[in-house]
Amino acid sequence: MTVLEQPGAYAPAPPPSWRPRTDAGPLLPDTEPYRVLGTRVAARQDDSGPDAELLRRLYAAVVRGRRFNEQATALTRQGRLAVYPSSRGQEACQVAAALALGEHDWLFPSYRDTLAAVARGLDPVEVLSLLRGDWHHGYDSPSTRVAPLCTPLATQLPHAVGLAHAARLKGDEVAALALVGDGGTSEGDFHEALNFAAVWQAPAVFLVQNNGFAISVPLAKQTAAPSLAHKAVGYGIPGRLVDGNDAVAVHEVLCEALDRARAGGGPTLVEAVTYRLEAHTNADDATRYRTDDEVEAWRAHDPVTLLEHELRGRGLLDEATVREAEEAAEQQAAKLRERMHQDPSLDPTQLFAHVYAEPTPQLRDQADRLRAELAAGEETR
Repeated sequence: MTVLEQPGAYAPAPPPSWRPRTDAGPLLPDTEPYRVLGTRVAARQDDSGPDAELLRRLYAAVVRGRRFNEQATALTRQGRLAVYPSSRGQEACQVAAALALGEHDWLFPSYRDTLAAVARGLDPVEVLSLLRGDWHHGYDSPSTRVAPLCTPLATQLPHAVGLAHAARLKGDEVAALALVGDGGTSEGDFHEALNFAAVWQAPAVFLVQNNGFAISVPLAKQTAAPSLAHKAVGYGIPGRLVDGNDAVAVHEVLCEALDRARAGGGPTLVEAVTYRLEAHTNADDATRYRTDDEVEAWRAHDPVTLLEHELRGRGLLDEATVREAEEAAEQQAAKLRERMHQDPSLDPTQLFAHVYAEPTPQLRDQADRLRAELAAGEETR
């Protein structure tokens, strides 16, 4: 059985040096195809393509996302954030993921997916709370249906499967969309989540944002698989390979996978080939493991530019629309900047809130000692 890319499927340009081979024949020699990988670009040319309103929403959200990344990076340099893992260059993946979700679906983001949470409708300041060093993770997950930003690699994936499985058992039409990087696919949690999801036929979709590096480790040193999407074959689920810088294509593939999940068709693994244009975080020196030429080559495949060309080609974008999107993005950045420059009023005793439903004796003792120290400090002033 072979795994084939659809005819006319997009091949990321320029081909990154770290991309492994794509010929699955030697690995899966049977002639009958198991799953189809790739994106149908031909559908873009007829009436079955995305509607104008969706394209405009995607464009406005991607432009806001690019400005959000720029502003958050600046806030880090100004000391208002402890760290910021930029998703500049990956905006198409994150915006498409947020817009593909239904009202009752859940998003399970990683630490780099702040933009996806903001595009989902969350307060940007609350989304950045974890990276600011404020208490807990900043927003109410049950009401927003966005799980906490997950720093340990891939640990959010089994959580997504558990929630999706529970929803299926209850009869709720809910799907869980879990985001993970290519580095996360090297973790045991990735295997466990996909295996459980496949066996239980859980309504979960896994979006792997393959940006080429797990910090400094290139993909070729993580796996010998033809693509990460091919890993779906081993779990008996569909695998899709898509250009992660093409917001329309990512949205199309994710909507299809989420619809299938809600309808009882089980999980899907989607690999979006993309690239982070900035360093892993502000603490990383990316020049030690990749060249400027490689980065510049990917700038030529920028997701904002690609989407702008798509809309202009369809006659859906003029200078007034561009200015409107840019002004909205700047307004969001200005509000974020103003609020993040306000020093928060913090209560140290809140460290002990929401840790357990009933505080343990150790926590009560620590809380009492902290209150005593705070009281003593007030007396000496």
